[in-house]
Amino acid sequence: MQFLRTAFWVVIAVGLAFFCMANYVPVTVRLWGDMVMETKLPVLLIGAFLLGALPFWVMARATRWRMRRRLDSAERALVAATAAAAPPPTPAASDTPAIPAITDSPTPISNATGPA
Repeated sequence: MQFLRTAFWVVIAVGLAFFCMANYVPVTVRLWGDMVMETKLPVLLIGAFLLGALPFWVMARATRWRMRRRLDSAERALVAATAAAAPPPTPAASDTPAIPAITDSPTPISNATGPA
């Protein structure tokens, strides 16, 4: 998958380089009032693309940040809910004595061969 992503970006970069070489001509852009800017065509087009992509990039980053906050909040609520619903811990086997209780009555021994 990483190879395909890298190959895609290499193809885009090569295409952009060919476009820039073929269209490297000066253009005049009239700004507000009497201001005039002379720039090369590829610089103008790449700048316009980046300026147009900026709002969508900011929106995607904000959405990702908001979703991550919601997910973290839900995970904290889940941990709190499971901690509150869990029964109190019972003493571990190593905490209780291993000596069996002594009783006064003898325990009957069953016949393992069957009924008598």
